[in-house]
Amino acid sequence: MAFAESQNPLRVHRIPQSRYIDAVRWLSPVSPADRFAAIAYFDADTNSPSIEIAFVDPNPQSSSPTLTPQSSWTSPSRISSLKTAHSTPQPLLAAATFSGSLHILASDLINGGVMESEATVSELGFHSGPVSAVDLREGGTECVSVGEDGRVNLVSFVGDSSKLSYRRIFDANGLVGYTAVKWASPSEFATGGYGFGIQWWDQRTPGGPVLQFKGNWCQGKTSGIVHSIDIHPSRKHTCLAGGSSGTVFAWDRRAAQQPIVLSGAGTGEAPNSLLSESEVWEVQYDRYTRRSNISNISSTRILPVMICSEDGILAVIEQGEEPLELLAEPCAINSFDIDQQNPSNVICSLEWESLAILTRS
Repeated sequence: MAFAESQNPLRVHRIPQSRYIDAVRWLSPVSPADRFAAIAYFDADTNSPSIEIAFVDPNPQSSSPTLTPQSSWTSPSRISSLKTAHSTPQPLLAAATFSGSLHILASDLINGGVMESEATVSELGFHSGPVSAVDLREGGTECVSVGEDGRVNLVSFVGDSSKLSYRRIFDANGLVGYTAVKWASPSEFATGGYGFGIQWWDQRTPGGPVLQFKGNWCQGKTSGIVHSIDIHPSRKHTCLAGGSSGTVFAWDRRAAQQPIVLSGAGTGEAPNSLLSESEVWEVQYDRYTRRSNISNISSTRILPVMICSEDGILAVIEQGEEPLELLAEPCAINSFDIDQQNPSNVICSLEWESLAILTRS
């Protein structure tokens, strides 16, 4: 398919690593000049998973950014999901594992990025099998976890993050599996799973999801999986999702069961552009936009979206326009993160044991 050409200079720097990278997240800076990232590694030679805090210098004297490790934490199992809460000077991280545990980590960025394990939920029954996804509420007071076992858990920090308690929001007993989750408000969150379905939950209404979006719109591709969800703070009525077969779509909760397909599987009414033919691993609203005022965009229009995929595509999709390709790698791009403080900076992990840092100017 055709791709739009970037009108702005794009600098891409690849930093080889000696281990596989499962996830990468920017951390909120303590000063405009300091940038830190949390990186989930897996060493296949020693079967050792870990999370490192690294100092990222995007504009050193040399021509390429530098990555300087600050601290490390060894995980009991490989990381399946990594999220951060943007609170300074000690940003919290939620790390979920393939063994079914959840770990809350704190990093003191003022004192060299020292990272400590604050609390752990690992008892039998929390999840049966891997934790598919977690999300930390802004402020770091609650974390929601989901799994293919059909369990939805809410983990609360009582007083401080060293005292955790959790309660089961829902248990589908394996009849339904969940693969993605995202907070929408202090009491609401969305989950995604098989069949391109999305569920909307409200803690004020217990017993199950209060609204569901069924995936019977996608031309029989009911085996599709939602891998990632994002919700823009100014558009909480819209859930953005990315998943199987290059599919990226949005669900406006005001429009019942009609999706807004940005790429991939269509509704059968008209062909849709196919940005990628493989799994879309992550989607995020792209806050770096040429529009001077985001409030000028109609509430019915989907805001610009960044995606990464199994076939090595990192791109920006804007409704009604050609996709803007940022990277086309010969390997998968497993995860990425847009710097919330400076959206021109993007960090992503490549399948072939490398990090890429992009700077849009």
